[in-house]
Amino acid sequence: MTEHLNKQTFLEKVFNYEQNKEWKFEGELPALVDFWAPWCGPCRMVGPILEELSEEYKDKVNIYKVNTDEEQELGGVFGIRSIPSLLFIPKDGQPKMAVGALPKESLIEAIEKELLSEEVKEK
Repeated sequence: MTEHLNKQTFLEKVFNYEQNKEWKFEGELPALVDFWAPWCGPCRMVGPILEELSEEYKDKVNIYKVNTDEEQELGGVFGIRSIPSLLFIPKDGQPKMAVGALPKESLIEAIEKELLSEEVKEK
């Protein structure tokens, strides 16, 4: 089940940008954050796929959603200009942003490569 984040839970589980200028991931597991809005058609296509992936990658990757209409500050912090925008956050290392509605195969590929590959763990 994907978890919806507000500013407070984002600060606790992902990145406390009020305390840290440099990127510092707060999570225990690699994460994927979906910046979306209810009126966005492509976001509604990605939503169910992310629900499936949250089950398939349970205990390996946390999948979060941020409603940019309700959480405009979070969208601003990450410079979100178009949605859906997906933020891939490895346990260590810098996060990477992907913009647009990706098909499930591409999302799986990105999760495996950016979040779960051995290279990522070694950095």
